[in-house]
Amino acid sequence: MGLGHAHHHGEAGDDTPVDHRDSKRRLRIALYLIGGFMLAEVVGGIVANSLALLADAGHMLTDTLALALALIAFRVSERPATRRHTYGYDRIQVLAAFVNGLVLLALAAWIVFEAVKRILAPQPVIGPIVLIIGVLGLVVNVAAFLVLHGGDRNNLNLRGATLHVLSDMIGSISAIIAAVVIIFTGWTVADPLLSLLVAGLVAYVATGLVRRSGHVLLEGTPEDLDIGPLREQLATEVDDVLGVHHVHAWSLTNERRVITLHARIRRDADPERVLADIKAVLIGSYGIEHSTVQLEFARDCVDDGAVSTRPS
Repeated sequence: MGLGHAHHHGEAGDDTPVDHRDSKRRLRIALYLIGGFMLAEVVGGIVANSLALLADAGHMLTDTLALALALIAFRVSERPATRRHTYGYDRIQVLAAFVNGLVLLALAAWIVFEAVKRILAPQPVIGPIVLIIGVLGLVVNVAAFLVLHGGDRNNLNLRGATLHVLSDMIGSISAIIAAVVIIFTGWTVADPLLSLLVAGLVAYVATGLVRRSGHVLLEGTPEDLDIGPLREQLATEVDDVLGVHHVHAWSLTNERRVITLHARIRRDADPERVLADIKAVLIGSYGIEHSTVQLEFARDCVDDGAVSTRPS
């Protein structure tokens, strides 16, 4: 018979909402900045007939929605765990990041479609208006980016919102360059060409965000956690542990990791001490505060690929 399961919950465990006050404050500031300037850029893009400005305005619209979604996700994630959601609602932040990444990819596709049409059929663009609004937009985007960039960089939800603003900042730079080229050369094709560059950069950052958030949603092993060395470390450093098997690790969010494992121990081992030592390694070396550990006496368990460094 196994010794049963033992659990450990850190200070930010299932019953304690994570404090996101700083992240929410930063999101609100960025939301006001981006949302407030978006309308001016829409008007300017229409008046100047600039795809670069309209693409950037459309991007700012998605930024506004993305920031609002991220803010809502933070608030929902703070709800306490329930019988139907025993881990709480933290993962909704990752879902919001995943959705934001998909929206960015859709936006990149739209920009490419519109840019190709304008390359095939160039249209007049009023360069000075594009330049003025592009510079103002850059100032707003830089301010919003600095606000968000100073927050928790490990939080995928905040990271998704930051990437939205970063790609929009690149869009503003593109609009400024296009305006300068048009003013001095009259070559209006520069506007859609630079929009294609923006679309490529947006797609690049969105792909990384979708990949990382999708990995968490699929309960993949944390990217910086190698199960092999973890098993070896437990079998080597924890006295009376003969081997470790049935190891499963995943993340609720980037900040909250979870692991379950079986540890084969000596017949005369003190299970409480072994359990405490295993948890100390998991917390100290890997930052895993939520663990479920099944202890099995050597005579009771079947070896399933366990790492063993000591004779039983």
